[in-house]
Amino acid sequence: MNKQIVAITERIVERSKTTRANYLAKIEREKSETVHRASLSCGNLAHGFAACGKEDKAKLRGLNHSDVAIISAYNDMLSAHQPYQTYPDIIKAAVAETGGVAQFAGGVPAMCDGVTQGQPGMDLSLMSRDVIAMASAVGLSHNMFDGALMLGICDKIVPGLLIASMTFGHLPTVFVPAGPMPSGIPNKEKARVRQQFAKGEIGEDKLLEAESASYHSAGTCTFFGTANSNQLVVEVMGLHLPGASFVAPNTELREELTKAAARQVTRLTQQSGNYMPIGKMVDERSIVNAIVALLATGGSTNLTMHIIAFAKAAGIIINFQDFNDLSDAVPLITRIYPNGHADINHFQQAGGMALLFKQLIEAGLVHEDVETICGRGLTRYTKQPVLENGQLTWVDGATTSGDPEVIATTDKPFKADGGLKVLKGNLGISVLKTSSLRDGSFVIKAPAVVFEDQHELDVAFKAGELDKDFVAVVRFQGPKARGMPELHKLTPPLGVLQDKGYKVALVTDGRMSGASGKVPAAIHLCPEALDGGLIAKINTGDMILLDGETGELTLLVDDAELAKRELSQFQVNGHHQGMGREIFGFMRRNLSSAETGACSLFSDEEK
Repeated sequence: MNKQIVAITERIVERSKTTRANYLAKIEREKSETVHRASLSCGNLAHGFAACGKEDKAKLRGLNHSDVAIISAYNDMLSAHQPYQTYPDIIKAAVAETGGVAQFAGGVPAMCDGVTQGQPGMDLSLMSRDVIAMASAVGLSHNMFDGALMLGICDKIVPGLLIASMTFGHLPTVFVPAGPMPSGIPNKEKARVRQQFAKGEIGEDKLLEAESASYHSAGTCTFFGTANSNQLVVEVMGLHLPGASFVAPNTELREELTKAAARQVTRLTQQSGNYMPIGKMVDERSIVNAIVALLATGGSTNLTMHIIAFAKAAGIIINFQDFNDLSDAVPLITRIYPNGHADINHFQQAGGMALLFKQLIEAGLVHEDVETICGRGLTRYTKQPVLENGQLTWVDGATTSGDPEVIATTDKPFKADGGLKVLKGNLGISVLKTSSLRDGSFVIKAPAVVFEDQHELDVAFKAGELDKDFVAVVRFQGPKARGMPELHKLTPPLGVLQDKGYKVALVTDGRMSGASGKVPAAIHLCPEALDGGLIAKINTGDMILLDGETGELTLLVDDAELAKRELSQFQVNGHHQGMGREIFGFMRRNLSSAETGACSLFSDEEK
């Protein structure tokens, strides 16, 4: 094992000693030596299986057969989740073959950042993660279940399902993916068309034509944003079947993997004699493995918050510095858009997860001896699923890259580090994604131009007011102010200015899309403006230094001058009303900082 990774793991274990011990004690108290429904009264149980068929009722009356919960994010508007429509029947039949019963325990909301980018609904996006966790908890709270299957893909859905799974850590749990859509127009071409539209060179008809050619069928969006980063992280944590993450939907192989996942969870229940609850299976080493894989592939910065949040639900304390230090130890070995031109299907064809596992294990960058849903050890994840005569089996995965422009080696990586840098200075602490930055754009020293809404920047851009070197400061976008919406609408105009030769950067207490990275952006800034962060004292014209090499983020204004300034006040201006935002006030007010997961679900002490 890499000594630096071992040392970081050990400090996480030490930091989490008390909270992890309390968590393990909790799930030990919540487990059952028999089926969980044995604790229900006759009236409770009758309600629990009232809608079941005669055969399932007979099984659930007894105490020998497992009852598996299905929690699903299915809806047919979102391409990634539409394939889940048929999964419950497939799962129920597969679990029945093992002698058990599967019940659809609950549905959870699934919103799409792609639909809500730049819209009022985006203000609900991050908070939807906590709603998903709570909705999952409602479904599992009936205490009927001995295991769970989690069906979800995209940005906030998987992290929400993970928070719930860790909260119900006494249950064996398997995650069931649905796979990416076929490749559409190249991502580079899509980005080019967006910039053409931002410059006014084409109209909405051409833009919609390009977008529709990119997002064109059922399945996950093919760029390496938060959704596909989620899938990669879940598989590296051993919660998917090996190689399940990026198999296309509506294929025979995908259906057989779904059946196998359903059967697998029954092998982990108390009744199986091989009890392995998710809360015990996922430990500090699993979390470190997840971060390492995210960094090695240049994944979404949204996961910096999500991993912190679901790790905390398991009693494990992670912070931004852990990401920074692991990034120093981990080379970047994939190029997937926005870090390159390839999409997730090209990654799969070049060797995919099996090759990634092989490289990370051989380089000593991950803890191999962790528990997974398939048993101890990540080596089994170097195999890939195939159908042989209609039967699902696993064969050895690729040992070398099918496309060195997509998957490199740890000996000759695309970048010596993992492409994530934590920036610190008088403005606070923030995260910078460096894996997609061009040479020469790591250090920006320029005057600030302050905005309090991303749309204000777009107006200034269209008016020609931003043809210069500058640092865009977009504040009052943090968790407590706005619910931390993504600011992906900023990417095209800032990218246009960068292409013109101007040195531009972004500093914000908000988020950028998981598909961003071309423009240097200090995001997730803590403390946020509404919490009294120094960002609330910046004036247009103040010099700012953003240094992605040394890790510095400094407002270059004399301390005496700053002491004279008052903090700018957040102007609500309707941002808390409309599109449902008015009913999320209680949650918005209770969100923790980005560095502690931007989560509303933990007590003040745990935040």
